[in-house]
Amino acid sequence: MSYSGVRDVLAAGEARRWALDVLARPDLGAVRHPLGFVCLPLERDGGEGVCLHLWSDSLAHAESTTSQIHCHSWDLVSHVLYGQMRNVHAVVADAGADATHRVYEVVSGADGDRISPTSRTVRHETGLVEVFGPGDTYTLAAGLFHSSVVPEGGEAATIALGSGRPGSRDLSLGPLHGGAHHVSRQPLDPGETAAAVRLITAHLT
Repeated sequence: MSYSGVRDVLAAGEARRWALDVLARPDLGAVRHPLGFVCLPLERDGGEGVCLHLWSDSLAHAESTTSQIHCHSWDLVSHVLYGQMRNVHAVVADAGADATHRVYEVVSGADGDRISPTSRTVRHETGLVEVFGPGDTYTLAAGLFHSSVVPEGGEAATIALGSGRPGSRDLSLGPLHGGAHHVSRQPLDPGETAAAVRLITAHLT
């Protein structure tokens, strides 16, 4: 189903039914995302995409080489299927000698992410913390630094929709003196993918 079709599903209050139908597809794959969740990519059409995101300590997850604080090159619509999501905004300010982080650009491709340090150094502090639960839908504009946090030991799954915004970049805060590097996306094997599907399905039925 297209991006606009899934937006219609959310508006109609049919997210759970739609997710269960999607999870029955035999061709599902999954990857470990560096931001700590498992991603099941569903649709990609130009600058628009639809995925299911799963946070669970029962599945191994990838570690970030920068930090959890990032911003997207696309506008996000996120619908919480179950669990609690905290959207923690970061207030980022340019800084010189007292900088604590460097801004890194993340360019994603079929083989993973190319992560490159920029000349921008910053400090940050925690801003607005939004808390969302099952059935909630929230949005986040491209270019806003934030982190997505699930309470420790918690389980959560979301439908994530992205719509690319021309001229925007994927960025992450990282160490001041880190270098350019490449991070490969780690696919889940068929058994792990099946376990992720069972886990989400069990929470929705």
